Amino acid sequence: MPRLNAIDPATATGDAKELLDGIKKKIGMTPNLFKTMANAPAVLMAHLAFGDALSGGQFDAQTREAIALTVAGANGCEYCTSAHAAISKSLKVGPEEIERRYNGGSNDPKLDAALIFARQIVVKRGFVTNEDIANVRSAGHDDGAIVEIVANVATNLFTNYFNHVAETVVDFPAVEFEQSKAA
Repeated sequence: MPRLNAIDPATATGDAKELLDGIKKKIGMTPNLFKTMANAPAVLMAHLAFGDALSGGQFDAQTREAIALTVAGANGCEYCTSAHAAISKSLKVGPEEIERRYNGGSNDPKLDAALIFARQIVVKRGFVTNEDIANVRSAGHDDGAIVEIVANVATNLFTNYFNHVAETVVDFPAVEFEQSKAA
C-alpha cells in the first residue's frame, strides 16, 4: 500500500496538471512515480529536467537505462527495476542482458565497465577508489563519461529512494531478479 498519494491527472490542477499532461503526451501514459512526485511539482519538474538534460549527453538511451537497472539492482528498488526492464525491453535489449545489467554487468566490455563503476558508486556511497577510476578509464571512458555516469547514478538514486519512501505502486510488468552478491 502506498504511503504517499498519487495525484490523479484528471483532477490535478496548476503545475501538477501541466506536468502530468506533458508526461502523458510524451510517453503515452502517466507512471505512478510521476503521479506521486506531482505532490511537489517543483520536484517533478527538477527530476524531468535532469533526465532531459542527461538525454542530451554522450550516452544513448540503452546506456542510460542500463545504469538505471544497475542502480535499481544495487538498491533493491522493485518499481525502478520493473520500469527500466520494460523500457530496456522496448529498446530491444534481451532478457538475459537486462538481468545482467540489473546485476551491474553487460556482455559489452565498455558498458560492463561503466556498470561496474556505477554499482561501485552506489555500494561505496560515492567513495570510489583510484582503481575504480582507472578501471572505467581503461575501458575507454573519459572524464566526461565518468561525470555522466555519476549524474545518471544520482538521478536514479533519487527515484529509488523516492519509491522506497513512497512505496509507489508498480504500474509496469513486475520483474524480479536474483541479486548478484558481487559488488
